[in-house]
Amino acid sequence: MSDPAHRSWPPAGGWPPPGADLVDGAEPWAAEGGPHSVLVLHGFTSNVGSMRGLAEAFAAAGFAVSAPLLPGHGTTVEDLAECTWDDWYAAALEAYRDLAGEADKVIVAGLSLGAALTALLAADHPEIAGIVCINPPVAPSPEMLEAVQAIEASGEAYMPGIGSDIADPDIVESAYELTPVAAVGSLIAAADGLSSRIGDISCPLLIMTSAQDHVVPPTDSDFLAAAVAGPVERINLERSYHVATLDYDKGLIEAEAVAFARRVTGQP
Repeated sequence: MSDPAHRSWPPAGGWPPPGADLVDGAEPWAAEGGPHSVLVLHGFTSNVGSMRGLAEAFAAAGFAVSAPLLPGHGTTVEDLAECTWDDWYAAALEAYRDLAGEADKVIVAGLSLGAALTALLAADHPEIAGIVCINPPVAPSPEMLEAVQAIEASGEAYMPGIGSDIADPDIVESAYELTPVAAVGSLIAAADGLSSRIGDISCPLLIMTSAQDHVVPPTDSDFLAAAVAGPVERINLERSYHVATLDYDKGLIEAEAVAFARRVTGQP
């Protein structure tokens, strides 16, 4: 593990730092296409590998695709401990602006943390053509935040990992084995603030929700669906846990997300 005392943050040149030793499959991924584009955002403690199949499905359908690696992810858990919601949102916003500068229309799709970032992007940028939110953490309970704050106050820097919540026993997510307490506290606090912005989302929304999710309660999806101003489509993922993009419903997610993107952009 790297020594926090010998790291500067944020790293020069963006994330991942040049020459970083990345987790296998974690690297940012992109594909040319168009005229419409899709931004694909991964989950907390995970990396691009959990969304690679979805990104490739969009690319195969003719969309330009960007799947960035969010700050602190894909390297070591100590790097993630240096990060907050502001870092992740800044990276997502930069990636969105890069796509929007070239594309006629942009779709944003995210899982977990990526879905929360997707929701805020849509609230801030009503020109987004549509969003796909998979198991979005957008309405954390006060008890959840208090529990994490209590752990942090006790001096514990890390808690057990939340990755690889997958029903398929043959699939393992390449997520960190530990969760930085301060970073997850930042995510929960930001999600709590995000709940007041949900009503600003006016673009079409596709929500996909796992019936059994051991990380984010399915009721967060219900809150999102009820609070947005735009049209909502919902799909229940009956066979998958939290990391549904790698689970039994992977194919369903890819097919439905692509079909949604085609509808809202008018792409045949």
